[in-house]
Amino acid sequence: HGNCCSAHRHPLCWLFLLLLLLLRLSIGKNMTDVLKAMKPYVIGGASGMAATCVIQPIDIVKVRLQLGATGGPFGVAASIIKNEGFGTLYTGLSAGLLRQATYTTARLGLFKQISEELQNRNGKGKPLPLHLKALAGLSAGGLAAMVGSPADLSLIRMQADGTLPVAERRNYKGVMDAMGAIVKEDGIGGLFRGAGPTIVRAMALNMGMLASNEQAKEILVANGVTGMNATLGASALAGFVASAFSLPFDYVKTQLQKQKPDANGKLPYAGTIDCAMKTFVEGGPLKFYTGFPTYYVRIAPHAMFTLIFQDALTKFVKKQGI
Repeated sequence: HGNCCSAHRHPLCWLFLLLLLLLRLSIGKNMTDVLKAMKPYVIGGASGMAATCVIQPIDIVKVRLQLGATGGPFGVAASIIKNEGFGTLYTGLSAGLLRQATYTTARLGLFKQISEELQNRNGKGKPLPLHLKALAGLSAGGLAAMVGSPADLSLIRMQADGTLPVAERRNYKGVMDAMGAIVKEDGIGGLFRGAGPTIVRAMALNMGMLASNEQAKEILVANGVTGMNATLGASALAGFVASAFSLPFDYVKTQLQKQKPDANGKLPYAGTIDCAMKTFVEGGPLKFYTGFPTYYVRIAPHAMFTLIFQDALTKFVKKQGI
């Protein structure tokens, strides 16, 4: 173990050690089976982390624009680099990586595992029907969102911290510091604030993203499109479907988070269903898709990069005979 892998210096390390221990206990003594069971989780987590390293600067600019910064994406990015340094574009990277090490490790690993189990029940050699792929994505997304909720909240806190007045900034040293501050202020339950709507959104997003990606790849391969062309085509469609499926839930979640009490202290919405019904009555179904282009730019690239990296890593691991 030693200092090189201490939880303080490397907060991601214990996650993989814990995963290894759980798999070791549940699967038995055959180490080959353990490594085989771990493979989709490790590849999934690594894919998400690689995608985060690419997308993180875009995400920082997006948050600043949402919080009122002006000048457009390139202007905001240039302003951040000039006034705060290039490293500011990677503020919250540790939380982003931890979220991928939890959330994406779980969702892609679970999707693979659940899909294989459904495939065995459906009959080997037969393509898994779309509705079963959707079920696998739905289940994997919901379970993974519970695991990733604390890191997700920490990431939002760290990214928003730089927009506060200097006197009000918490100046988090890293993801563990942010988590510690949240627990100190709100208790353990504070790490799961807003987890309910987040879990529902994750179920919709992953059902759309993972099921459509698998279905698209099957259709493309059946029509003679293989290799990188199939990967790019399927991931592009998956990014769009993930955005389309999850935006209504994200819209409702945002309305609930933004609502303020009126003069009598009454909130506009009693809850998720009440918000959804009032939104539908006031603006019809298209109201849920307000701001779709912006949302697509936010969601689709990370989904695409994750799936592209996952496909590349899977092929690399297979080529190495691992």
